[in-house]
Amino acid sequence: MHTFQMLRAQSPDEAVRLASAAVETAPQPVRFLAGGTTLVDLMKLDVEQPQQVIDINRLPFNQIEQTADGGLKIGALVRNSDLANHPLIVQRYPMLSMALLSGASAQLRNMATTGGNLLQRTRCVYFRDTATACNKRQPGSGCAAQEGFHRNLAILGTSEQCIASNPSDMNVALAALEAIIHVQGANGARIIPINEFHLLPGATPQRETVLAPGELVTHVTLRPPVANAGSTYLKLRDRASYEFALASAAVQLSIDGGRISRARVALGGVGAKPWRSLEAESVLQDAAPTVDVFARAAAAAVRDARPLRDNVFKVDLIQRCLVQALRTCTAAAPDANRRSA
Repeated sequence: MHTFQMLRAQSPDEAVRLASAAVETAPQPVRFLAGGTTLVDLMKLDVEQPQQVIDINRLPFNQIEQTADGGLKIGALVRNSDLANHPLIVQRYPMLSMALLSGASAQLRNMATTGGNLLQRTRCVYFRDTATACNKRQPGSGCAAQEGFHRNLAILGTSEQCIASNPSDMNVALAALEAIIHVQGANGARIIPINEFHLLPGATPQRETVLAPGELVTHVTLRPPVANAGSTYLKLRDRASYEFALASAAVQLSIDGGRISRARVALGGVGAKPWRSLEAESVLQDAAPTVDVFARAAAAAVRDARPLRDNVFKVDLIQRCLVQALRTCTAAAPDANRRSA
């Protein structure tokens, strides 16, 4: 770990001011510290080498509040355990609770924050090993994963420069819930739909989000819960706990008169970012909730997949995962006239 200066912000404005000043002077980007469950690990590995770290734990971002329209405001410093077990999340957004509880360990969930999880970085072994080539860590150095160990990496949204997958469970659920990210920077506040927040690698894999240097995530808002909708989060992994997803699906369905009136589908473990599947949603919209329809939706979701040698199995795995999640969700979506899958 390299030497760095530790600062403590007492207000959001001070945090942004300190970060903006540091960006102008430091050769390495400044970093905000909340739970530190990812940042500290990467600093120890010399993957992250900030000259300044700004502790934001004293900022007023640790509350979960109802909004005027019936939605929810989640502070960036709300710990994953608190969010997963909050009564309003469990009752109104159970898919998010399920996703959070499937991630990491209880100890890590007690430290990890909403904002930190949004910015969680890939678990690609080459990104975390400074002795290997990684365009995300060192642009222009190459991507050792292409010909190396890539079993756990992405098959959707990849590029010739990077095939790393986004590791977050929470982000997949937030994508299906169409969450809005609120940020504050030197130029003021702005809001960003989650589907626009994370970037595909393209030719610049080192840039993972649309955040400008020094911008701070302050909170996340969720729309009011959809009436009479069923939802679920299904995660497939190599072992039952403390493991990242090989494939996961966050699904929300509304059924009216035996047909799907509204569908939201997001996939994890297979995308270069939390993967909202508009293709699957299009197949599901206005269709009967049958296994055949679910299979067609799953096939549409992987139509543009680009697997490599060792992760080609994910093409079939994510389809099976999505079909099962849709079946579970159908059973949970109330409709007296719906046809059973």
